[in-house]
Amino acid sequence: MSILEKNDVELLNTEWNKIPLSKRVIKPQNSNNTTKVTKPKWIRVKLPTGKKYTELRSLVDKYNLNTICTSGSCPNIGECWSEGTATFMILGNICTRSCGFCGVKTGRPENVDWEEPEKVAQSIKKMKIKHAVITSVDRDDLKDMGSIIWSETVNAIRRLNPETTLETLIPDFQGNQNIIDRIIRVAPEVISHNLETVRRLTRQVRIQAKYDRSLTVLSYLKEKGVRRTKSGIMLGLGEKENEVYEALDDLRKVNVDIVTLGQYLQPSKKHLPVTSFITPDIFKKYEKYALNLGFKHVESGPLVRSSYKASKHIN
Repeated sequence: MSILEKNDVELLNTEWNKIPLSKRVIKPQNSNNTTKVTKPKWIRVKLPTGKKYTELRSLVDKYNLNTICTSGSCPNIGECWSEGTATFMILGNICTRSCGFCGVKTGRPENVDWEEPEKVAQSIKKMKIKHAVITSVDRDDLKDMGSIIWSETVNAIRRLNPETTLETLIPDFQGNQNIIDRIIRVAPEVISHNLETVRRLTRQVRIQAKYDRSLTVLSYLKEKGVRRTKSGIMLGLGEKENEVYEALDDLRKVNVDIVTLGQYLQPSKKHLPVTSFITPDIFKKYEKYALNLGFKHVESGPLVRSSYKASKHIN
């Protein structure tokens, strides 16, 4: 890497089917966020256990690694880690954006760690990860928005872990195609960028992001020949049934191959409140709709997150 480059520095029964989807939700009693919401049984998870989980947890702590599994309090951490899949978060753990749904810290990021690509690659080797998902905080403070570290990280992983498959869950990079090209050139098996929510709620949920810009990024990836593109949507933020269908339609129009739909869970009282807990059968309905649109893979359920079952999305 040159000095110049461095300076560029996600049908329970027939009776349910008779009820409109928009009415088949459980409304939290604390829409004003003043009392604790009791989560329905279908989104309660067991504490992660097992030898593989314990080993990975130890390595993450030992090498001070940033994983979205831990930083984002993912409910599937035990399941994914036990299957040899993990999501690494690069470019620090402080984001320049302040999205209302995200549990990652917001503020002034630390300096870029140019040894991070090698550290992540070495960690994947030590952890014997079969499929790695790489994501990052937004680094709008950098001229290259962190894309050089992105490409160097993928190259380092390829060099030390030739059998490990990769998904890169990228920011929108403000729609800068020259920057997006850096990710395309290193050719991860899957390139993902999350729409996160429906058009109407984007300004409230994502603040600095734009609905159409995300669609443009996903469209550009396909235009440039990326084999597998992926996106995710959270539910329970106040979206309407027709708006979810519209978002799925929009993603297919730009030839996205894989989509995930999951329940939004409030990281803290400072974040956007959950407006509804979507029932499992609604997720099944959305899954069926998405599959009928032509998505190659659809993960739809209360506990689904962007990286859920990610290893099977490479085919």
